Amino acid sequence: MVRGPVTRRRRVVPRAGNYPGPVRDKTQANSAAAGDGLIRAGAIVFFVGAVATLVTVAPMLLGTKPFPTYMFGMSMLMAVGFLMAGAGVLRSIAEGRRRAREIRS
Repeated sequence: MVRGPVTRRRRVVPRAGNYPGPVRDKTQANSAAAGDGLIRAGAIVFFVGAVATLVTVAPMLLGTKPFPTYMFGMSMLMAVGFLMAGAGVLRSIAEGRRRAREIRS
């Protein structure tokens, strides 16, 4: 239960001029961060591993002849891709902290 009048606060949208810090008007096309490549590669490897997992599990569910053992190894690509993307995120975080430390100093 709300007591008293309910007031709505006006939402302030950060724009150049009312934001406390430097703001670019346009995003640069070549502004790839430090870990972006690892994140993209990790996502692709994860997707390949997910497809391999579905292909490996499908014969078990359908009752057909199972795939060779190396397909189970390809299913591990999901974990490898996840670790690659995580490493990219950590690298991006480290680069952001490094930049913030340089600006502060």
